[in-house]
Amino acid sequence: MVKVSDLVAEFLKENEIKTIFGIIGSANSHIFNSIDELGYTKIINTHHEQAAVMAMGAHYRASGKISAVIVTAGAGATNAITGVVSNWADSIPGIIISGNESTEHIKEHSKLRMYGTQGLNITKMVKDVTKYSHCVMHENTVQNQLESCLLLSQIGRKGPTWLDIPFNIQSKMVEKRPWTINNNLLNPTSLPDNTNKIIKAINEAERPLVLGGNGIRLSNSKDKFNEFINKTNLPTTLTWSGIDLMSDDNPNYFGRFGLYGQRSANYIVQNCDLLVVLGSRLALPQTGYDWDEFIREGKIICVDIDELQAPKEHIDLHIKSDVSIVLDQLLDNVYDIEPIDESWLNYCNRKNDIRLIDYDIHSNNGYINSYQFIDRLSDYLKDDHIIVTDMGTALLSGHQAVKLKENQQMFTSLGLGEMGYGIAGAVGASAACPDKDVLCLNCDGGIMMNLQELHTVIENGLNVKVIIFNNDGYLMIKHTQKMLFDGNYVSVDGDTGIGLPNFSKLLPALGYEYFELKEWEEVNKTITQFLKHPTHSVLEVFMDPNQGFLPKVKGVPREDGSILAPPIEDMSPLVSLDKLKGEMVVEISKKSKEIKR
Repeated sequence: MVKVSDLVAEFLKENEIKTIFGIIGSANSHIFNSIDELGYTKIINTHHEQAAVMAMGAHYRASGKISAVIVTAGAGATNAITGVVSNWADSIPGIIISGNESTEHIKEHSKLRMYGTQGLNITKMVKDVTKYSHCVMHENTVQNQLESCLLLSQIGRKGPTWLDIPFNIQSKMVEKRPWTINNNLLNPTSLPDNTNKIIKAINEAERPLVLGGNGIRLSNSKDKFNEFINKTNLPTTLTWSGIDLMSDDNPNYFGRFGLYGQRSANYIVQNCDLLVVLGSRLALPQTGYDWDEFIREGKIICVDIDELQAPKEHIDLHIKSDVSIVLDQLLDNVYDIEPIDESWLNYCNRKNDIRLIDYDIHSNNGYINSYQFIDRLSDYLKDDHIIVTDMGTALLSGHQAVKLKENQQMFTSLGLGEMGYGIAGAVGASAACPDKDVLCLNCDGGIMMNLQELHTVIENGLNVKVIIFNNDGYLMIKHTQKMLFDGNYVSVDGDTGIGLPNFSKLLPALGYEYFELKEWEEVNKTITQFLKHPTHSVLEVFMDPNQGFLPKVKGVPREDGSILAPPIEDMSPLVSLDKLKGEMVVEISKKSKEIKR
């Protein structure tokens, strides 16, 4: 016989789950104690439950290895929900285990608003944002439920699972049986070979293009993907969630496109006559707000594990499959793909002739331009650096201007896009890869959402360095208010209600070496000192609090007050209509003709 909480600890060990994140409470104390006594799984104690679940997701992104989160009842469970939704949106697997009130207080027939002082039906709350959620009402079912959580989290389109174990169940004794997890179920099942259709479409196209997305990472197919692209020389673009699938210097790589993409990449996407999508759901940040304007004169083939996500009316061929299977099939027939038309390759290679950021990016007047800084920072990062970003400046400037090497990783939360992800994600990445340097790109507003986790880094000796872009608050929202309300700013900066601390005083108090950058002449020296500092360090980069984020696809007001959503090739700052026509192989959009320039 074995105690249920001991069974949980043994489950983690049996399945090589070496890290958990969480916060102890009365309702999960048995589980924490059992994990500690067994000694196999390391406990990373965060200071907020949402950070724990974000860290769990980042752990998987960085290493491809499952981790878990242990939270307590009541607010301990509800605090975790933002992190759960983040992982759900981005298809990240992991297991959340919560404690709860004793079973006699949480029966389904109870009409109580709450059970005791912290008891909630948490599994019902998270049902729609997990692949599986269950409350254990009998100790003999625990082993089955643990196995179900682990498997279901990783089968098909991945995602988090949640197991709620009431306090009295944790201390009960059960008869342990051998674990029956069938790891073969985690291997993608063979499907009919559709590659003849893909290859035929590629060979018939004059301007084919491949799009790589997060599904490639989730299926552990990065190497297969690069082998396929390098053997065929097919022009390729990446989504932001797949930004690190190829190095920037790969001659077949032509950037990342979308609403905040790179202008040259948007031109290439909109002029292709075939887009082969591998592992992406083609969300609005890629396609723009008007689907009818996306690849107007081309076909789309979409390979994705979740057919419900792709907009069927715009997809010419949807192949529901793990990307890994299709890549295997394509590689088996790779030499059936004919050479790409030279004129199309020449068009794509013009990317170097189109400025990445096409407005004045120079740093001056005691401020550092974030794009220029990221471009320079890229030169100093190690070949295997892991970069985790928060939202706002960190996200936009980071993903537009970064230059990635082959073995570097870069990720953030893109489906939910929650502020506060940066430092929590860095905690998870470093816990997963302790031998690698982790760089967290953050902003002054975003880091305040999970500021407490800066101490988690120090407590656990994690190899994390932090950059904070100081733009005096919420710069992206400030730009929105400028457009919508003629610059009537509310709750976006120090003058309108958002107070931020003096980081030069706060961060040393937390145990960090503090660096700051205000003058471009100091950039090389400061970056070097910051990255080489032997202990935990933070670099605060002072930006112009009115700096723009360009290029971007920006709504254009019509005379009747409505907003026109341009196609993604028509980015702001707008180019002349003649110049735009010169960039387009296909017919120029009617919307572009309507815009006053």
